[in-house]
Amino acid sequence: MPIQPLPHLWLLSDARNDALIEDALARLPGGSGFVFRHYHLPQEERRARFEMLRSICRSMNHCTILSGPAETARHWGADGVYGAPTALDDAADMLRIATAHDEAEIAAAERTVADAVMLSPVYATRSHPDGEALGPDRFRALAGSTRLPVIALGGMTPERARTLGVSRWAAIDGLS
Repeated sequence: MPIQPLPHLWLLSDARNDALIEDALARLPGGSGFVFRHYHLPQEERRARFEMLRSICRSMNHCTILSGPAETARHWGADGVYGAPTALDDAADMLRIATAHDEAEIAAAERTVADAVMLSPVYATRSHPDGEALGPDRFRALAGSTRLPVIALGGMTPERARTLGVSRWAAIDGLS
């Protein structure tokens, strides 16, 4: 059963914010969301890191989502899964956050009946400095095309979220 209400603020983990993640989680308002990625770690280390960070999340009432297979998310005690819409098919019993970058991926997220879509990149990011950003107008058009809750990701900061007029947003660097 999905966690209600869906968090408005989301922190995503990455190799470059790993050293700051505990402090970043502690600074988030209670009831925020955390997407654990940490793809850089071997599986055993990744699980140990997840469990440690999940305990911080639990103490702050944060929703803890695993980027990975639903079976692993269940086994590790995550609240849900994060990934491409096609990876969410077997996660109906958990919160499902689909990644999307265009109309086709948003439509796939709707078919999967995701609980929300993380739409990116809104702005240029450090992780993909040469990647093409959606920009505010394209983001708004895509976000307006779906009935799913949309979480803005990509170069987001509190100031950009206010300027963009979004209530749900996520960041790696912008919250670390």
